[in-house]
Amino acid sequence: MGSTNFVFAREKRCFRLLFVVAFASFLTRAVSESRSKMSSKHIYYSDKYFDDIYEYRHVVLPKDVAKLVPKTHLMSETEWREIGVQQSHGWQHYMIHDPEPHILLFRRPLPDVKVPTKDEVDENIME
Repeated sequence: MGSTNFVFAREKRCFRLLFVVAFASFLTRAVSESRSKMSSKHIYYSDKYFDDIYEYRHVVLPKDVAKLVPKTHLMSETEWREIGVQQSHGWQHYMIHDPEPHILLFRRPLPDVKVPTKDEVDENIME
């Protein structure tokens, strides 16, 4: 009987060890998968920067979201909201930087600043 208990105790320890290893493996995979899902949905928003007329910011998209950005035109507010960009109203997608299409460039007029029209800008250039 003594040897039977020894074998049973050893098998019980082996079973516990296998369970711990399997559970640790499961947790490692679950954490890894959740991190990869988080990173694919993570959108980076820069701090704002300014000139005399506009405030600016850039938004860096993960690769899977960047594939949804149209290459033919600047996006309307509805379009950039549909791909998951979240920011307050009034931001305008104003430029495409071809070498880095995953970076969206936004601007909006500063409060209490009159934005010059194209004609006014052309007029100032000619002077």
